Amino acid sequence: MTDSYRTCTRCIMDTSDPDIVFDDAGVCNHCYRYEDQLNRRVAPTGERSARLEALVAEIKAQGRGRDYDCVIGVSGGVDSTYVAWLTKELGLRPLAVHFDNGWNSELAVANIEKTLERLGIDLSTFVIDWEEFKDLQLSFLKASTPDGEVPTDHAIVALLYQAAAKQGLKHILLGTNVASEAIMPIKWGYGYSDYRYIKAVQERFGSKKLRTYPHYSLPKLFEYMFVRKIRIVPILDFVDYRKGDAMKRIENDLGWTYYGGKHYESIYTRFYQAYVLPKKFGIDKRRAHNANLVLSGQMGREVALVGLEAPTAPEDQMREDMEYVCKKFGLSQAEFDALMVLPTRTFLDYPNSYKRLEQAKKVLRFLRGREG
Repeated sequence: MTDSYRTCTRCIMDTSDPDIVFDDAGVCNHCYRYEDQLNRRVAPTGERSARLEALVAEIKAQGRGRDYDCVIGVSGGVDSTYVAWLTKELGLRPLAVHFDNGWNSELAVANIEKTLERLGIDLSTFVIDWEEFKDLQLSFLKASTPDGEVPTDHAIVALLYQAAAKQGLKHILLGTNVASEAIMPIKWGYGYSDYRYIKAVQERFGSKKLRTYPHYSLPKLFEYMFVRKIRIVPILDFVDYRKGDAMKRIENDLGWTYYGGKHYESIYTRFYQAYVLPKKFGIDKRRAHNANLVLSGQMGREVALVGLEAPTAPEDQMREDMEYVCKKFGLSQAEFDALMVLPTRTFLDYPNSYKRLEQAKKVLRFLRGREG
C-alpha cells in the first residue's frame, strides 16, 4: 500500500485503491491492464465487421429451429439496453432475462418495458424471495466489505446461464465492455463469480439459508462452459462502442430515459455507490468508471477530474434513499449507522475461491489462444 496520496498521470485512478502501483512515469497498473484487455478482447478496427459478421452467423446457425438464438440480460441501464437494440439491428432473436431483486427504480422498469415492447423481445423475469435476499444483503453490510453488490451480480449471471441451458442455447450476450468497464480495483468489487465467498458471508452473518437464491458453483460453471459449451460474449467489444453515442441512440429509438449515474437504475446501487462507498470506504466508483472513459478517448482527463468534485448524488436524493433503504431493510437509522462504523474488511478476510478462479482464467485464456 502506498504511503502518500498519488494520482495516475495518465488516467485518474489514485491511492484510494490500496493495491495501485505506479511506474517511473507515474502511470498506474490500471492503465496497463486496460491496454492488455484492449489487445486481447477487442478486435482491431479493420477486423471488427468481419468478426461481428462471423459471430452473428454462428449465433443464428446454433439457434436455428429454436424460439430464440441467444440470451441477453436487461436492467434498464445504458449498456444492456444498447445490447438489446443491437441484437435486433443484427437480426438476432434474443430472450431477455431480468433479475428483480426488489430495488428497481421506476425509471428502470419503464426503460425495460419500452425497450422490449418496441423491439419485440420476450422477457423472462426472476423475482427473488425478498426476505431471503434482504438477509443476504444485510450479511454483506455486516461483513463490512466494499463489494455489497456482489449478491446481485452473481445472481444475474446465474440466471443467464440457467436460461441459456434451459433453452439449449450457446450464447449469452452481455453489455460488459472494455471501452467503459475494464477498470475496477479487485478489492472494490471482487466476488461476483465466487459463490464460496457469498455463501461464507451468509453463513457467518445471515439468519436464513440460501434456498431460492440463483447461484452457481465452480463445478457448475465448468459444466456450463465446457460441457454445455455456453459462451458469454461481450458483444459491445465487437463494435465501436461509445457510451455517449449509445445513449443518444436508445433515447431516440426507444424512448429510453437516463437515470443519473452508472448503475443508478437500481435504488440500492445508487445509494450504495453514492453514500456507503464514499462515506465508509473512501471509494468513489466514478473514478474507475471515468478513468476507463479517459483511456478509451471518450472523456478528457481534466473533465474527469473536475467531475469528481461534484456530489455523488443530490443531497435530497441521498436523504430519500437513506430513508427508503432503512425502511426496506427494517433498520432504524441508529442500526444502519452502527453498520457504517464497523471496521472495514475485504473479501480476503473470508473464505473464497480467488486463487482457483485466477488459475481457471489463465487456463481459459490459454485454451482460447490455442483456438485462434
